[in-house]
Amino acid sequence: MTLQTGDKLPDLNLTVVDEAGPKPVASKDFFAGKTVVLFAVPGAFTPTCSARHLPGFKDHVADFKAKGVDVVACTSVNDYFVMKAWAKDQGITDEVVLLADGNGDFAKAMGLTLDASGFGMGPRSQRYATVIKDGTIDKLFVEEGGEFRVSSAEYVLENL
Repeated sequence: MTLQTGDKLPDLNLTVVDEAGPKPVASKDFFAGKTVVLFAVPGAFTPTCSARHLPGFKDHVADFKAKGVDVVACTSVNDYFVMKAWAKDQGITDEVVLLADGNGDFAKAMGLTLDASGFGMGPRSQRYATVIKDGTIDKLFVEEGGEFRVSSAEYVLENL
């Protein structure tokens, strides 16, 4: 079942992409006491994710901060090393926090998985964006299959 507005986030570990190396973090600790815009992509280096989704949030970090967002973060069912390489490829330093969900546990717990086996990618996260306040889902924008609209940085900004 997909989590909904008002639900607490699942409590499990993600891995923060950091230059010093993989940094495991409990989701309850990462999201506690702050407002976070989290967006999920089906895969690092995939066309829409690399050309539009991540760059859109990177370009609008200051706009999110001006609206009271403390952190902009991205998660994907990829391991730390893939996410780190993607961050380098995309010129991400610390403006967007990348959270590796290597086994897809977070995507499963959110109820937002996607079977991308037809593309040779296996289970992945659906494309979505959510506004999280102190560990609770305040807003959730889930894309229909193959679309990129409601999880874009611009849409989320308009609906904060």
